[in-house]
Amino acid sequence: MIIEYDSIYDEQIKDLLVELQNYLIDIDDWHTQILLPQYKEGMFKIDKNKVDKQNGKIYLYVEKNVVEGLIIGIVEEKDEIDKLTNDCAKTGSILELVVKSSIRGQGIGKILLEKMEEYFKSINCKRINIEVFGPNKKGLNFYEKNNYIVRDMIVSKKI
Repeated sequence: MIIEYDSIYDEQIKDLLVELQNYLIDIDDWHTQILLPQYKEGMFKIDKNKVDKQNGKIYLYVEKNVVEGLIIGIVEEKDEIDKLTNDCAKTGSILELVVKSSIRGQGIGKILLEKMEEYFKSINCKRINIEVFGPNKKGLNFYEKNNYIVRDMIVSKKI
């Protein structure tokens, strides 16, 4: 079942964020992704602060008091360049979406994504952005299956 954030699940949320980072490390062909000892606490704190400051939400997929998946979303803040270059429609941003590796492919990610989309619609967001790590082809395929398109790209060169 999906529930809104509850601090009793903080440690499980942190563990899922670590699982996601380990996945990114595993698929990183440049070997630049790392997991520092302070990642577990630090990443959760960064995400939680953004949620609190930017009208965000955290939804958890919980079965038998175990967090099986999570999604974290915020409303983007527009900077001076945005104001000069686009219509500045209210935009939601998904910071994290992770489902335990042992149960991926069972539709939990889709359920979480739909829940966050409902929230963004309810507060009149007109778009949703999700940053996907380039080597994460499974993630990109998942979002494309859910009607997201590549709209912006960052290209990199290792020197």
